[in-house]
Amino acid sequence: MKRYSTIMSVLLTLALPVAGTCADAPQAPEKAEASKAEASKVEAPKVEASKVEAIKESVSKSGHMMMGGGAAPAAEGAAAAPPPNLNPAGKVVETMDGGGYTYANIDSGGTKTWVAYPVLPTKVGDTLSFKGCMSMGGFQSKALNRKFDDILFCGSPEIAGAKTASAKPAASEKKAPAGPIKVAKATGANAYTVEEIFSKRGSLNGKQVVVKGQVVKVASGIMGKNWIHLQDGTGNAKKKTNDLVVTTTDLAEEGDIITVSGTLAKDKDFGGGYKYTAIIEKGSVKK
Repeated sequence: MKRYSTIMSVLLTLALPVAGTCADAPQAPEKAEASKAEASKVEAPKVEASKVEAIKESVSKSGHMMMGGGAAPAAEGAAAAPPPNLNPAGKVVETMDGGGYTYANIDSGGTKTWVAYPVLPTKVGDTLSFKGCMSMGGFQSKALNRKFDDILFCGSPEIAGAKTASAKPAASEKKAPAGPIKVAKATGANAYTVEEIFSKRGSLNGKQVVVKGQVVKVASGIMGKNWIHLQDGTGNAKKKTNDLVVTTTDLAEEGDIITVSGTLAKDKDFGGGYKYTAIIEKGSVKK
């Protein structure tokens, strides 16, 4: 310890004058200008490199570490990337089919976006437009043996110049039913209102639930599922507790009154900004 104290005393004696004149050393704002003026007049004492190295070696052999100044704060990371456009449109520059989907790389003003949608005859040069897509990052297509860093899963597109029969508009393009919604609560075991689903999601997580409501939006054929938005008039729109999403392979049309049973999941994150505080999965639809 005596040897270590002696070494540290020598270090401080040698290092402090140098640190005091270092241009990069942090200074209090009110003293910055004065310090710069003094620094220009005072020449920093020179320390022989051999002595400094000898001190470093001695401290190292003693089993201690030389203490440096505080590290500068880490620079803040780059600004988060803007959210993807979930209603893309553009000209097809590359396309292929696989795994029940048509994949197309569309160009919009020099920005290229990969989209996937239910199989539909598509050729390079077609101009497609989509509504209500879902973003997925790091998607691996087994059928194509290809990984997409970013891709949008969408319903069927509109094809510019094509007849309606050839390209059916995505279901999500339909307008939600007009007027206030009021649907009576389902009866029987495990029945809840939409608002109750959200308020009790913690205790209901992973359990079977039944809810009755009106379909206000449908996105079909995304990741092999239909995504149904259900409302019954309960809940709060500002708190986002009035609209419950159900994933199912069953079909429903906007405006339908349906009863859904399925497994509730809370805080479900599908990536790409798609997070649900409550969602019913593997839903079964009864009209």
